Amino acid sequence: MKQGQSIYDVIISGAGPVGLFLACELALAKCGVLILEKADNPNSPMKKLPFGIRGLSSPTIEALYRRGLLGELEIHKRLKNPHATAVQQGPRRQVGHFAGIPFHEGNIDTSQWQRLPSSTETNLISEMEEIETVLTRRALTLGVEIMRGLALTSFHQTEEGVTVQSGEQTFNGRWLVGCDGARSIVRKSGGFEFAGTEPEFTGYSTKVDIADPEKLGSGRNLTQTGMYLQSQPGFIIIQDFDGGAFHNSEKPITKEHVQEVLRRISNTDVTVTTLHFATTWTDRARQATSYRNGRILLAGDAAHIHSPLGGQGLNLGLGDAMNLGWKLAATIQNKAPEDLLNSYHTERFPIGAQVLDWSRAQVMIMKPNVEARALNSIIRDLMDTRDAATYMAGRVWGIFTHYDLDGTHPFVGYSVPNFEFIDGRRIGEFMQDGHGILLDFDTNPSLKTLANEYGDRIKYVSGPANERLGLSSVLIRPDGVIAWASDGEPDEQSIKKAASKWFTQFIS
Repeated sequence: MKQGQSIYDVIISGAGPVGLFLACELALAKCGVLILEKADNPNSPMKKLPFGIRGLSSPTIEALYRRGLLGELEIHKRLKNPHATAVQQGPRRQVGHFAGIPFHEGNIDTSQWQRLPSSTETNLISEMEEIETVLTRRALTLGVEIMRGLALTSFHQTEEGVTVQSGEQTFNGRWLVGCDGARSIVRKSGGFEFAGTEPEFTGYSTKVDIADPEKLGSGRNLTQTGMYLQSQPGFIIIQDFDGGAFHNSEKPITKEHVQEVLRRISNTDVTVTTLHFATTWTDRARQATSYRNGRILLAGDAAHIHSPLGGQGLNLGLGDAMNLGWKLAATIQNKAPEDLLNSYHTERFPIGAQVLDWSRAQVMIMKPNVEARALNSIIRDLMDTRDAATYMAGRVWGIFTHYDLDGTHPFVGYSVPNFEFIDGRRIGEFMQDGHGILLDFDTNPSLKTLANEYGDRIKYVSGPANERLGLSSVLIRPDGVIAWASDGEPDEQSIKKAASKWFTQFIS
């Protein structure tokens, strides 16, 4: 949308990380974007350390790197400093967990993952406030309009567009994307089915003052009645296996209630003197059966909810945004092959389903019963082996993320490795403009000619690399996913078929 026009290309409900990142992707492709956010103030105590801490997985780190945003994150640098953290160093350093069972750095065999020396890191620490600050700054720079204190209240779609109501204000857009969280108004009003399973527990995230803190253990504590985690003094997370009853009751969270639950779960008579803040959550696991209904789309928690165990929700949502952004932009600008936008659901739904199952599995072995304790003990023994720790880390950090695309080459559907050319350039640095890339290590004239037929939709990049993993040429989508690859002389028919599937040819 150009200045002065009254119709936005895309209206996004929700200015969390997913909505902001999606807006950045759309604006990068020159789409007009409006974000409506119900909160007046983006800052919240729950977005700061330690409750706001988030582990960024490999796909998220790569996405931020490919858009030139990774260098703006600072918290991970401080937390890696051994003088700034009490986390154990060395081979027994815990670098992740499954259902509270740690896996350790020294047990992870990264050689199984076929990563290049020039690859980005597999995991980093950030916090919600930092991520939102970086993405907000980029969105505003790209011309995204963000209106805070305006909650989407209703909308109506036609074949041509969507009319959105926020109180007494009306906005018009060609598309509407719900990035408005677990209680999404867009999902609830947009005709989406939200299928899944009900919760096993109510989770509490609290900041409290305690008269006798020595009665509580530090770290994660599994008990006969649940679990509590004290990451720093006074910052306590509790899991009470009540079937989600308290969370669903929507009763106020009082100091007395937190003390009662904490005493019961910790099996102590600990005294809570002050409740600074608290929130509840559950392990309810649900997913929209379709991520699109006409001109309405869902991303992030609006499309899928699950327990925050393992911290995969943010990464899953940002992956949605990276996948959807370029496809929706191409559709808006009539640069998309037929059914390109439908591939958003086709590709992201299975990834979401895997994360939901991953969450359910963790909950099942954390339950306070004898069967779960027996299984927990076995998983704990396995986790201390090299193969299991490598597998678990690969799953948690998204190393195995893969789309089932057409093509027989084993690299197709995976994130492109960060190939480094002999002059020091890296392929990720060529992706900041959000265009597709035809990477040609052997400088084949026919590939350059093919790329030119697509104008700026496919950028031709050539030159010898320090290490190319046996590849001669690679077609890369704007989201960094390999759409086609060849080990030798490229097959003309296969590369043309792949290019036409993901990109519309340039018409002069």
